[in-house]
Amino acid sequence: MTTSDTAAHTQPFQAEVSELLHLMVHSVYSETDIFLRELVSNASDACDKLRYEAIASPELLGEGDALKIRIIPNKTAGTLTIADNGIGMERQELIDHLGTIARSGTKAFVSKLKEARDGLGLIGQFGVGFYSAFMVAEKIVVVSRRAGESDVWSWTSSGGSGFEIARASDEEAARVARGTEIVLHLKDDAKKYLETYEIERIVSAYSDNILFPIELVPEEGEPRQINSASALWQRSKSELTAEDYKKAYQQIASAFDDPAMTLHYRAEGRYSYAVLLFAPSTKPFDLFEPNRKGRVKLYVRRVFITDDADLLPGYLRFIRGVVDSEDLPLNISREMLQNNPQLAQIRKAVATRVVSELESLADKDPENFARIWDAFGAVLKEGIYEDFERREKLLSLSRFTTTSGEKRSLKDVIAGFKPNQTEIYYLVGDSIERLKSNPRLEAATARGIEVLLLSDPVDAFWTSMPSEFDGKPLKSLSQGDLNLDLIPRTDEPDEAKQDEPAADEAATIAMIKAALGERVSDVKVSTRLTSSASCLVADSQGPSRELERILSQQNRGMRTKPILEINLRHPLVTAITRAQAGSRAVDDLSLLLLEQAQILDGELPEDPAAFAARLNRLVLQGLGG
Repeated sequence: MTTSDTAAHTQPFQAEVSELLHLMVHSVYSETDIFLRELVSNASDACDKLRYEAIASPELLGEGDALKIRIIPNKTAGTLTIADNGIGMERQELIDHLGTIARSGTKAFVSKLKEARDGLGLIGQFGVGFYSAFMVAEKIVVVSRRAGESDVWSWTSSGGSGFEIARASDEEAARVARGTEIVLHLKDDAKKYLETYEIERIVSAYSDNILFPIELVPEEGEPRQINSASALWQRSKSELTAEDYKKAYQQIASAFDDPAMTLHYRAEGRYSYAVLLFAPSTKPFDLFEPNRKGRVKLYVRRVFITDDADLLPGYLRFIRGVVDSEDLPLNISREMLQNNPQLAQIRKAVATRVVSELESLADKDPENFARIWDAFGAVLKEGIYEDFERREKLLSLSRFTTTSGEKRSLKDVIAGFKPNQTEIYYLVGDSIERLKSNPRLEAATARGIEVLLLSDPVDAFWTSMPSEFDGKPLKSLSQGDLNLDLIPRTDEPDEAKQDEPAADEAATIAMIKAALGERVSDVKVSTRLTSSASCLVADSQGPSRELERILSQQNRGMRTKPILEINLRHPLVTAITRAQAGSRAVDDLSLLLLEQAQILDGELPEDPAAFAARLNRLVLQGLGG
């Protein structure tokens, strides 16, 4: 170790940390209790890490005290100390862990904090809980000795632009035989956190189920344990109350909402394991991170192993909780996690149980299920695309906005089938409002057919696969041929329009094809349209237009030429028949049919300036100009 490594050293914070600390120091949040929950949680993690590392290196535990967390208020000095005898940190780890935020999306997170004014859930869920201590402390001193190391380091900051790191004093080193001690020099308006009843209240509310003893060391009297320190998931359901589960959820998930669903059971048989899982009622901040990482923690015989075991498929990544195995080896490696057949069986069984529990909730408690669907419906629908085995169940769980209402199930839709209807019809787009006015709905609307209106990006993916529900195929209104002639109309047809002569099919299609050239792959007479002039559809063998649009935005595919469908009774179309083949009028009207169909799909015409000039020309002609 060089001299520069051992000397006192001042270092600036990472830019995102400085911005985050500015928010904390100026106390933008009304609830400050979170700081103690977060520091206790970090101390628990440190104890977990030491216990795990000691499986391979028992000497790290030494002959010291049992793993525990201590909270020490000192009214005379105005300090509150949170200490643990866990894994500890060496010099570079202090710099890395307390001086930077090594996580993607940090800037967006800081922006979200500014907007929220309520950082309780966000701070905990994003893993930056240490910095919440600056809400109550004017200065923080962290003293740490890594297990198995002799050096002790001190990290000090007042929440400004940087921190100082130096060797700990002899007095500090004597206090920290192993682990980490965090000393908060409290602000005047935060001195209430030196009262023992305040400390006990917060620990009882947020940290009671931490697996390690939390000792309160008052200035007078003996230290005493103030949490239950039990693995709640190992206890019988009959011993627990709804409030117990709520506290466990908030501690495990670093959350402040109430769970919308709780699943607690023990599996016995070939493999034994305990499961305690929760579905949140609000959307976690990291729900749509690209890695789609889950947040279910794996324990083995109450020893924390990892929260990165992918215990549930990606479409259930919103589930929080714990799976505690009795049979897996304690020293299971990352490679073993990926390939262990026992863990694969646990994954499969737990995923099946979660989906079944969601089905039960949807049936018995529709209100709570609706909260889950509102927050996570778009995520659950990823499973329709990814999980063939459970596709039918996930389709049954799904709730849709349709032309008849909101939160409609496919069973509801089938119950409302019209005479001779054999398919479930849907339309995919980028917004419900635009879909409701889409001309492709016209033939279905005329027959009173309920149509699914799908506006989540994932809808373009799962509908790209052949799907059916309860023996009824799902059919797109924007792709392939459509024939609804066997389903009787329920509207009153406009007799005036019915009396209008239809354009000559062959001649009209030939003229439009000649005018549009390579802009479309084909021109067909539409069975979808009753009042609009035209619409664009995709071929039945290729991807839908919505899927092509999404992929092209991500530079993942080329867009194919659409099919233009026309309504032979619309005046714009009959005007083409009356015009002279090859004339400017035919070109203008044909291009107008294509461009208005593009606009109705939410797309810009290929040449907006030419479109505007063409439209002006046609309007002036209509006005006799």
